[in-house]
Amino acid sequence: EVQLVESGGGLVQPGGSLRLSCAASGFTLSTYAMSWVRQAPGKGLEWVSDIYRSRTTSYADSVKGRFTISRDNAKNTMYLQMNSLKPEDTAVYYCTKSGTMPSGQGTQVTVSS
Repeated sequence: EVQLVESGGGLVQPGGSLRLSCAASGFTLSTYAMSWVRQAPGKGLEWVSDIYRSRTTSYADSVKGRFTISRDNAKNTMYLQMNSLKPEDTAVYYCTKSGTMPSGQGTQVTVSS
């Protein structure tokens, strides 16, 4: 069974950092382009970042320079390191195979003082 499980969210003050994890099972994560997307309260899904099979990465302008996507092939896990967090980063974060809708529960990130 293909499964993606997000974790690592929480409450953090503006300027703080969090690292999100996405554990994959049922398929080999490194053989797909993978994405992080997020959904803020009352808003639609927003693309955040991609990592491709080649490990090439891309980022939304809103997070460029603050977020870093990475992958550990041995652990079949993808990460999103989030630094200099802002209140507007508050959202539920999901990992997905690129181009597909989220299927997991997501992990809540709340940035607030």
